Amino acid sequence: MASQAIKTVGMIGLGKMGSPMARLLAAKGFAVIGYDVRETAGKAAAKHGVAIAVSPSDLARQSDLVIVVTGFEHEAEAALFGENGAVNGARPGTIIGIASTISPSGMRDIATRLAARSLVPLDIPLCRGEPAAEAGKLLITGGGDKAAFERCRPAFAAFADAIFHLGPVGSGQVGKMVNNLILWACICANDEGLRLGQTLGVDRKAMRDMLLQSSGQNWALASGAGDRPMPWAEKDMMIVLEEADAARLSLPLCGVIKEVIKGIKVARGE
Repeated sequence: MASQAIKTVGMIGLGKMGSPMARLLAAKGFAVIGYDVRETAGKAAAKHGVAIAVSPSDLARQSDLVIVVTGFEHEAEAALFGENGAVNGARPGTIIGIASTISPSGMRDIATRLAARSLVPLDIPLCRGEPAAEAGKLLITGGGDKAAFERCRPAFAAFADAIFHLGPVGSGQVGKMVNNLILWACICANDEGLRLGQTLGVDRKAMRDMLLQSSGQNWALASGAGDRPMPWAEKDMMIVLEEADAARLSLPLCGVIKEVIKGIKVARGE
C-alpha cells in the first residue's frame, strides 16, 4: 500500500481551514470525503464536490489519507478514538495526518496509539492562516515517516505551496510551536511599537508603511495578522510553556508574550 498514490482524502473538520482545503483537493481531482460535527458545515462543503460521511469512522473506511483539522487536542482525540472514531474504520496502512495544532508530546502519544492500530501517523500543522487556506498557499510543517509524507505530497500541494518535512513524528508540531512563538512575539512588538509611535504623534498608517520597508519588517506586520481575531493565541503559548517546562528549559519571554497577547485581546473585546 505504501507505494500506491493517494486517491481519496478524508477531511475531519470543515471549518475555516478544513473547508477550503477540502474544496481545493476536490478541484485537483482527488476524491474528498468530509465530516464535521456541524451539519451546516457539511452542507456547505458538499456544494464544492465533497462527499459527506456520517461519522469519522465512515470517513476513514473510504480514505487513503485522513486529515484531522480540529481546533483543539481533545477534539482530535475524539475524532480519532471516540465512539465512531476514525481508528474504528481505517484500513491498516491508512495515513492519519494531524493538521490541528497540538503539543508535540500529545502528538507523539497519539502517534503511538495509531501505530498500535497499524495506522501511519503524520503531524502536518498548518501556517499562514485562513487567507492562505482560501488561496491554496498554506505552509505545512511536517513530521513522521518520510516515505509516507512523500506519498502524501501531491495531496498536500493542493492546498499548500510550502511543504517541509522536519523529522520524526512530533517534529511538525515542534516547528509549528516555534513558528507561533515568533509570530505572537512579532504581533506583540508591532502593537506596542505602533501605539508608541501614535502616542508620540506619528500617524499609525505612515509608521506601518515605513516599517514595512525597514529592518523592523515582519510577516505579521505585512499580512495584518495582528488586526484579525486571534482565538488560538493563549492556547499556542500554553503549549510552548508546557513543553518548555517539561524540557526544563527557561523561556522567560514566552510568559510575557502570553500576557501581552491576552491584554491585546481584552482591549479589543475578544
